[in-house]
Amino acid sequence: MKLRTAAAALTILAQAAWPGLAAWAREPAEATKTSLPADVLRVVDVWLESERAFHRIPAMSATITQGDDMVFAAGYGTVDAARKTPAASDTLYSICSISKLFTSVALMQQWEAGKVRLDEPLTSYLPWAKLKPLDEDSVPITLRGALTHSAGLPRDFDKPYWSGPDFTFPTEEEVKTGLAKQQPLWPASRYFQYSNVGLTLVGDTVAAVSGQPYADYVKANVLAPLGLKDTYVGLPMALYGQRLAVGWGSPDRQGQIKPLPPFDTRGVLPAAGLVSSAEDLSRFARWQFRLLRTGKTEVLKASTLREMQRVQFLDPNWKDSWGLGFHVWKKGEATYVGHDGACPGYKTNLSLRPATETAVVVMMAGMGDAWGHSGAIFDLLDRRKAAPTSGPSLPDAELEAYSGVYSGQPWISEIAVAPWSGGLALMSLPSANPAESLDILRPEGKDTFRRLREDGSKADLVRFERDASGKVTGFTEFSMPHPRLTALPPADHAKPKPVAPAT
Repeated sequence: MKLRTAAAALTILAQAAWPGLAAWAREPAEATKTSLPADVLRVVDVWLESERAFHRIPAMSATITQGDDMVFAAGYGTVDAARKTPAASDTLYSICSISKLFTSVALMQQWEAGKVRLDEPLTSYLPWAKLKPLDEDSVPITLRGALTHSAGLPRDFDKPYWSGPDFTFPTEEEVKTGLAKQQPLWPASRYFQYSNVGLTLVGDTVAAVSGQPYADYVKANVLAPLGLKDTYVGLPMALYGQRLAVGWGSPDRQGQIKPLPPFDTRGVLPAAGLVSSAEDLSRFARWQFRLLRTGKTEVLKASTLREMQRVQFLDPNWKDSWGLGFHVWKKGEATYVGHDGACPGYKTNLSLRPATETAVVVMMAGMGDAWGHSGAIFDLLDRRKAAPTSGPSLPDAELEAYSGVYSGQPWISEIAVAPWSGGLALMSLPSANPAESLDILRPEGKDTFRRLREDGSKADLVRFERDASGKVTGFTEFSMPHPRLTALPPADHAKPKPVAPAT
């Protein structure tokens, strides 16, 4: 994607404020409506870039969706092996197991059409899908069991396709002939066991009952109606290293990483073969919120999607809970749905909180923790929601003078300071739990702030220093000086692109 002239100017300004900041470059765009404060989105932006830098993630993209709006969209790092082409919010990544959600939607379309029954033996639709007999008595392996990962199926086909150097996935024929040599792990409907075999068979069922190849069906009946023009069935190799990010492996003991070769999921396509962008997954999330809110039929009936996102199987450990294709989990009192993705060179996550119509997408080229990053973003949003609304405050224009990255050495690598609810937020970098590492400051006097305890009471003083020109040069807390290293990127640095109205 070529950057517009305004974007080039933004890059120059950002690099002047923070040398070596090429990874911050993103295409600016018009703002959309948002019920999320701009200051928390800026803190998210600062934290994500620090994660990319400290953990050596070559490329990363993220979006935050609120209702019908994509309120945050950003890209970090570079997408090519030469590390020169900037990532953006529409950069493409293998989404691997997030593919299972699209396969599940396709299957439930066939269920709505009366062509499949979820509790019918899977062999009713795929007569060849027979495993070696199990010595224990078992209920049949069904589509519901495959969708909920409770069918007792092996995690993978008996071929080392997740291992390098070539990542050779089985062909469709190898899937069919090899399955007969495998055995269920245990009787169906007894335990949770995540299974690429199961969702591959779900996709094969879609092809069998629709009379169309899986890829053709999904393109025509799921991706096109949802307007997902940047979601592909298989790697679009013509875009590789340009808009499609190159995948990277895990770091070695010296912290070095190497690019991994592209792969073809072949017979495992329904479980792991799709490619998408953070922007397109935001569109996918907005469709779900819209469907559940309006009750209208669009690709699926609202009642069908609601059933997919309801817990259909709970493991005896009372921890692993799944809907129909969707992972369903609770954190605190909130319920989330979504899916992770992990393929050679890529980690991705799509997490939705339906009750608040909030969705977070994190995608990366590199073997980082996309799931943890999505959860951390939700925590930051919730921390801001709980910010005090009373007490002394300053306008953001005045607070901006204090924003920047400060030294925390030797105890902390860096400390980011940014406006936050009329005061300031101090965030340790790097941080796996940014919401927990956040210190909130309220203005006390000229260049003086008071840190707040968790209960909102006042704690110690934080004093900022200025040079002769009036520029803030550092702050002192507990008699320890923290020199200012750089400015933060502009507050409007990660603006979302305009969202097309729903059709």
